[in-house]
Amino acid sequence: MAKDFLCSTIEPIVETTAGKLRGFKLGTTYTFYGVDYAQAKRWQQPQPVTPWEGVKDALSYGYICPPSSPDSPNGDLLVPHRFWPKSENCLNLNIWTQSLDKDAKKPVMVWLHGGGFSNGSAIEMVAYDGNNLSEYGDVVMVTVNHRLNVFGLLDVSEYGPEYENSQNCSMADLVAALQWVHDNIAGFGGDPENVTIFGQSGGGMKVTTLMQTPAADGLFHKAIIESGSGPNEKSLTYTSTAPVVKTLLKTLGSDKFEDLLALTDEELMFLTRKAQKESGTRFGWGPLENGWYVNTIYHGSTEHAKTIPLLIGTCIGEMGTFRFSLPGRPEKTREEKEACVYQVVGEENGKKLLDLFYKAYPDHDAIDAIILDDGSRITTQMLLDLRAEDGSAPSYNYVFAYDFPVDDGKAAWHCAEIPFVFHNIDKVAVCNEKEVGERLQKQFATAWVNFARTGDPSNEYLPEWRPFTKGDEVTMIFDRNSEARVNHDRELVKFHRELEFKYENPNMLM
Repeated sequence: MAKDFLCSTIEPIVETTAGKLRGFKLGTTYTFYGVDYAQAKRWQQPQPVTPWEGVKDALSYGYICPPSSPDSPNGDLLVPHRFWPKSENCLNLNIWTQSLDKDAKKPVMVWLHGGGFSNGSAIEMVAYDGNNLSEYGDVVMVTVNHRLNVFGLLDVSEYGPEYENSQNCSMADLVAALQWVHDNIAGFGGDPENVTIFGQSGGGMKVTTLMQTPAADGLFHKAIIESGSGPNEKSLTYTSTAPVVKTLLKTLGSDKFEDLLALTDEELMFLTRKAQKESGTRFGWGPLENGWYVNTIYHGSTEHAKTIPLLIGTCIGEMGTFRFSLPGRPEKTREEKEACVYQVVGEENGKKLLDLFYKAYPDHDAIDAIILDDGSRITTQMLLDLRAEDGSAPSYNYVFAYDFPVDDGKAAWHCAEIPFVFHNIDKVAVCNEKEVGERLQKQFATAWVNFARTGDPSNEYLPEWRPFTKGDEVTMIFDRNSEARVNHDRELVKFHRELEFKYENPNMLM
């Protein structure tokens, strides 16, 4: 059904600290694309936007950061993607809102995209579109692009004081984006004193990092982490990437740092991929603990982080879902499915695993016990435990446990919740199981919006959802029949993590 459209020479226009912006209105939603919140200067902290005269159009998405991995259409049935022009100068954001009244004070939700610290963008996934969630929840939706990989996380601090915090440029960009939101979002109907940051995978890790970054204190007030709380072992924490500079120069055939500054975006990314391939080293892009940011797991929450209500959770399968599928799964008997588990982990371990799994997930069959996520779930529990001990603001926990009706049954994978959260199942075919898809969409989207509005995700579409506390570890299970469970999976996840998996069954497709 067609909606009313508005984009004239005089409206909708909003004045920002740098100048006036023109967007468009479709139906009830005002939209502004590609809004510059800062400017990028290679390996330096984000620079202020140059003010302009007149009215600047915000009608097209801005550039995205060149990704570490080349674009490759793949997996678009499960996670539909979009591709877009790239540039190092990618410090822009997109806004969807229901009002341009400065006094509207609507909740603001700022989305931080996934892709680790290497890939992704604010528009990479079709489901990142903020129109539907803004309209459904009457919130101001913001999605952010920022520098990644070699552009935003290369430690060149030894080459001059202007590069002192170079490995944290990526996160400094996000601080600048939040500062822009604080200074300007009222003009888009938002409340700068009620900002929720949320992200999935790498976006979740960015949320965790911002909670531990003093420069971001006061720029957001609630946090949501989806499948991305961070590394759970000291050996996996991010270290200085300074050695990468030498590798890049060697590959370039130069000993002058200035030669790296002279490269175009395309040349620098090509060089980085070539250096990685020739050195056989996977560059570990991530923020650096240098006093500007500290890691929660090893230092505890900052005093400010303790004041931030948190909603955090994972999917039942995450990346494990992609290990294999079982053809004809719906027709297999319980015994046949359990036999598959025994072939993968041995009968003795298999029986113990299934006993723990059936207690935690009584409505699921044996196959989901094999693909069960024991990575993100572990780090999530670690962060929840810390907050339960240190007197932090309330934390709410969830697991998305739904088996999708695709490939004979596929447990919720990494990114699977995003279309439901954004109220965008109309854009992702596999989310549309009759009745179930719409019900899950209401449950997820309402929970996220309510949390952004009040700090409590409880809503009429879900059972009672209490905060996670020591001894009362409440987890909301989003499923065909969503329910809250208490102390349900800790022993299961721990045991699963200790197992060795051998995929020898020919019916298990790797």
